[in-house]
Parts: sequence; structure tokens; C-alpha cells
Amino acid sequence: MTTPSAPPPCPHLAAYRHTTRSLRFLRRCLRVRPLGRPEIRREPRELPRCSPCSSPTSSSSRLYACLSCAAVFCPTHAASHASASTSGGHQIAVDVDRAELFCGACGDQVYDPDFDHAVVLAQSSSLPPPSASASPSPSPAAPRKRRRVEYRAWAPDPAEFALISSADPTTSASAAAPAGLRGLNNLGNTCFMNSVLQALLHAPPLRNYFLGDRHNRYLCPRQTPMRRRSAEANDKAACLACDLDEIYSAAFSGERTPYSPAKFLYSWWQHASNLASYEQQDAHEFFISILDHIHENIKDDQHKSHAQGHGDCCIAHRVFSGILRSDVTCTHCGFTSTTFEPCMDISLDLDAGYNNSLGVANPKVHVRNGERSSGGTNTKVSTLMRCLERFTRAERLDAEQKFFCERCKERQESLKQMSIRRLPLVSCFHIKRFEHSSVKKMSRKVDHCLQFPFSLDMAPYLSSSILRSRFGNRIFPSEASDADSVSEFSSEFEIFAVITHSGKLEAGHYVTYLRLNNHWYKCDDAWVTRVEEHTVRTSQAYMLFYVQKTLYYKACERATAV
Repeated sequence: MTTPSAPPPCPHLAAYRHTTRSLRFLRRCLRVRPLGRPEIRREPRELPRCSPCSSPTSSSSRLYACLSCAAVFCPTHAASHASASTSGGHQIAVDVDRAELFCGACGDQVYDPDFDHAVVLAQSSSLPPPSASASPSPSPAAPRKRRRVEYRAWAPDPAEFALISSADPTTSASAAAPAGLRGLNNLGNTCFMNSVLQALLHAPPLRNYFLGDRHNRYLCPRQTPMRRRSAEANDKAACLACDLDEIYSAAFSGERTPYSPAKFLYSWWQHASNLASYEQQDAHEFFISILDHIHENIKDDQHKSHAQGHGDCCIAHRVFSGILRSDVTCTHCGFTSTTFEPCMDISLDLDAGYNNSLGVANPKVHVRNGERSSGGTNTKVSTLMRCLERFTRAERLDAEQKFFCERCKERQESLKQMSIRRLPLVSCFHIKRFEHSSVKKMSRKVDHCLQFPFSLDMAPYLSSSILRSRFGNRIFPSEASDADSVSEFSSEFEIFAVITHSGKLEAGHYVTYLRLNNHWYKCDDAWVTRVEEHTVRTSQAYMLFYVQKTLYYKACERATAV
């Protein structure tokens, strides 16, 4: 089995590199702003404008400067500028505000290692010089061979253990910059990856696992010594858990300059060779793919069950895996067939706003964070609670999906109802915003607004609650002794991350909102800014991440107590 290679580079960039010198010469054209953001150097009062349409730069439109003639144009006139020049070499341009290469002929971002090196050098040169009190470097001496020391895992002494116990890993000295808050560079339509990685970096159980050295990339049996992979190591795919451990170390190192997850992207390409390209991918599909490959890499086979449904075979399933219950009831004789299946997330249809009370005995009322939402109201605003009610509502299967009743010994019409038997530590809700019709042969994006609470009670959607509403307060021995039953306290969840999608179905952009220390931060690739709560509530949520309240940040609990 051959190792999949990276996708071929842009042909226009390859032709440009053959006719010109290395793009490292652009380093003198770059400057770094105070927050580490690189951009093209220009005069303080100079305002770039698109030459054809005289449009100035704004937050909604980018401007590009041609590397051959220095002409400035917007994305609308990028293709015309690339084709209008007869001499050639005018396809490659650079983003004026973000210092990213762009191909006008392909209409996409491109990557060049020499240009990336120039950006890194520009960012490094902008760092403040070391203090004068630092110890001077020793004078160069005769080179001698360094003694090889075997790596040993660090173990804290009693004083260090007391310091760790009293420290809070989610806070830092600066209230404006919580620990782990670091931007991720866009490597070419990789906003889908950056958005999911930001949510995973701040999932409390997963964060504690990697920061607690539970998976050490230096001791991983699947990994050869760092940056020295031998030929036999290339016969198997890289370990995504090791690359994720490296991202955790970089994010929580205290550095604020954006980090480039190029190594993680290449490792994921090795696992998902069919998606190895610089095209935009779906963030939800990437999330499921990452969890599946982490499950393959770091599943623990010592004193653990290998059954995926138990949810304890690896850290990915211990954090995100839950169990769904499906009850199919024959409408002729009343026989019910029950099946259980594991799930890593719950995909919800966007409710149109009209409540259909079929199968809902008592409309549920939620009062959280001063919000009140009732399942019996007839409004055109979609809410997460109504989407969950629709997911757990009994539905009649059509004639083509008749259920084979074991009591009737024939196929009969039936009712199907889903419920949640066991909740995971972190619940991920995927909102179905992309619709595909095989009849009309068309696809579209649903732009309906979704209201979601910051505190969510999942008790009404558990199997125990569904059965109680169906059969009353009768006690079933099988349910009373169920090891997967949850207490009322563990059904309370707090939101900590929201992934949004803006734009159209064919071309859009993913952004992550993180809730840290009771404040919201917008992670837009390399740029991290603090936003208000209203901005998060009015965004087009695509994926919602909730964590059990018992595992929520201690900082939030202290703020609530005050």
C-alpha cells in the first residue's frame, strides 16, 4: 500500500516560480502589525483600491496585488486581470491585508514554501529583543559530541503537585487572553479544519487528556522519533493523536502568533486520501473523520473493552460517544422492537417553526438564561429545543419502510421514536443546513436562524423521560437496573463552542466562537477577537458543542458564586 501524496500545486504558481526568483524576496515588502498579523507594507495614509472598480478595502471584500505589475484588484476582477495580460505571469497575486498568495486564474488561495518562510521571518523579526539581563551566550568552543540521554516522562514532586492542584489551566495572568487562545493559519481553504480544531482544543475532557500527558507523542509506539521518520514508518499512516498533541502543546505554550497546522493537515490527508486537496470540505465530515482516526490511533487495549458501543475504548469515544435508543412499534398489535446504537454526534433538522404535536403528549417548556421556549407555540423562529423535540418525536413510517413484526409474522405499518439512552461528556449537535434533492437534482443551503440556549437540560430527551411520558410512572426492572441511566445533575450541559457557516453552499467560510472565562471569542483562522454575546446568538450555527455542567470551567463556577 503506497502512502498518498499531497495534491499537485497550482500550475500557474509553478510556471511563475520557473520564470522568477524565489518568493523569499517579498520579505522586505511585508510588515507585521502589533498582534502578529502580516500584511503588505504601505504608506500610513495609503488606502488600496481596486483599479477597475475603485473599490476600497473592507471587511467583506479582499484586495489583491499582482506580483508582476503591482496592479490592485478585487476578487471580481481577478480572473479578468489574469487573462487580459498577454505577457503571462500575472495570475499570481498577494492579499494586501492578509499576506496570502492567490491565483486569479484558479480563483483560489495557493501555498508556496518560500513565501511562507518569508512570512515567518517577518514575524520573527518583529518580536521584541531579549532583555539585557539575560545571561550571555558562551563563547564558541571546540565542537564535541553530545551525549545521548534517554527520554523520561516528567513526574511532579510534592511542591509542584500542590502548585498544579491550585492552578486553573483555563485562566492566565491576562484576563484578555485566556490560556490556549491562539489563531490558526489558513493553509488554503482550510477554515473547516481550523474551526473544528479550535473546538477540540477547548473541549475540557479532551484538553485535560492531552495536557495531562496521557498521550505522549515522544513515546507513542506508532511514531518514530520526532521529525526523523524512517522508511519503514512511512508504510503506515501518521498518528493523528501525536499531531493533535503537538497542536495542544503549541496552543497552550503561551505564544500568541498564529500557528500553522500543516503537519496535522498532511497526516489527515494520509488517512483520508480521497479528500486530499485544497478544496473546501465540510466541517462536520472532518469532525467525524478526525474522531474515527483518533479512535484507530489511541484506543486503549489494556483493561478496556474494545466494543465501540461501550464508549470507553479510546479518549474520542469516552468524550463524545453516546447511545441512542430506537423504538419501532407495530400499529397493528403494539409489539415494540428496541435497538441501541452508538453515536458521536446528533444531526438535527432545522425546524421550520411550526409545531406538529403528533406524538408529543406534553409540550416541554425550557427556562434557561432568562429565555422561555415552549414546544406548543406556533412561531417561525427555529430553536434547538424544538429541533430536539422533532428528533425524539414519534413518526409514522411510510409504506416502503414497513416493519417486520415478530408477533404478526409479517410486515406492518409502524411508528418509530428515537431517544437518548446515555449522554456523552461532550454533546455535539450538527444542524443540517445543506439540503440535497435527488428529484430536483439541486442543492441549497438553509439560512434559517437558530436560537440556542447557553445552558441546556437534556432530561426531556432521555429514554427514561420518553418512556415515562408513554407508559406513566411505572417501574420497569430492566430500566431501573440500567447501568447507562444518568442522574438529573449530569443531564445539565453548558455551551463552550459554536461553529458557524457563512456564505453560499459552493463557497462559504467557517468561524468558531469559544466561550472562555464567561467571555466569547471569535476564532477566524489566524485572527482571534473578543465579541459580545449578541454576536454569537445571531450567528448561523452549524455545530454546537455542550459539555456536562459537572465538567464545566471552575472559573465560571466562581463567577456564578460571586
